[in-house]
Amino acid sequence: MDQDRLAKLRARYAGASGADIHDPRFAKVAADQFKGDRRKWPFSDVATFISAPYRPDALGQPDLGGLDVAIIGLPMDLGVTNRAGTRLGPRAVRAVERMGPMDHVLGTAPLGMLKVADIGDVPFRSRYSLESCHEDIEATFKTIVAAGVSTLAVGGDHSITYPILKAVGAKRPVGLVHIDAHCDTSGPYEGSKFHHGGPFRQAVLDGVLDPQRTIQIGIRGGAEYLWEFSYESGMTVIHADEVDRMGLDAVIAKALSVIGDGPTYVSFDVDSLDPAFAPGTGTPEIGGLTPREALAILRGLKGRDIVAADVVEIAPQYDATTNTAQCAAQVLFTELCLIAEARAAGKGRP
Repeated sequence: MDQDRLAKLRARYAGASGADIHDPRFAKVAADQFKGDRRKWPFSDVATFISAPYRPDALGQPDLGGLDVAIIGLPMDLGVTNRAGTRLGPRAVRAVERMGPMDHVLGTAPLGMLKVADIGDVPFRSRYSLESCHEDIEATFKTIVAAGVSTLAVGGDHSITYPILKAVGAKRPVGLVHIDAHCDTSGPYEGSKFHHGGPFRQAVLDGVLDPQRTIQIGIRGGAEYLWEFSYESGMTVIHADEVDRMGLDAVIAKALSVIGDGPTYVSFDVDSLDPAFAPGTGTPEIGGLTPREALAILRGLKGRDIVAADVVEIAPQYDATTNTAQCAAQVLFTELCLIAEARAAGKGRP
């Protein structure tokens, strides 16, 4: 063993605390985390999304209390076509501890870069009316967008993304990176066009989503016959089996070429992941992405104009391991990193 090197290590670290970190990449992050040699206990206090401060009062303030990013729960699952239960998704994601403070691949520590808060849940008027819930979502997100605040939404079934896009894309249509097992561009069923199988068709028809700047990744399963609108409208569809053949670098390159430099929304359905990793969802499809693949695709979007994002379809009662909620919380944190990087570059505003 090199005794001179050992002596230098002892001089620097033998009397140091865990908060004494010298690498400038990590020292700033550590400074935000430590008080003396103490870090916040991850299992203490009230649970919030990725341990962000809790600001349920923000919605009542004209500027949302000066926030840059509002994380908000949407506990609503009236649009499901099969198994219900995603109304419990936001609570399950809040219960996940130890997310962040830094993404080791992106090198991003978003809570030290932005004013971020968990602002509670959308104030729904009725637990029984899907149409009324969508109206409440749109109104809430219009309030947030009007304040220039970026949004991270936690669902809830995927129908919630339609009223969110109506708010985020009201001034101009946005592009979309949509990671899912299903394209969700089908038509009305049984008198309703607002179910979780069709939000992106409705968003295109309303002029708030640009299909030419939309890419759908991870698509698979027996419902392919329902997704004609994706192809007819000009969306780019990459099936899960194509991800293997193309490789992740090619998938990311395709996503970047599709969305370009314009404002973009990211929508992540946990059923994009193989149910071996995320069984807690209403419409599981085998043969899906791994969490590592999904995170790599998301991280590949760094530097683009990500203005808002969501993670949806977490149904915790179908997952005794809590792994689905763990995956959702990590995706949520990664999406926050993307918005932080966009804002740091003077972009990322809804």
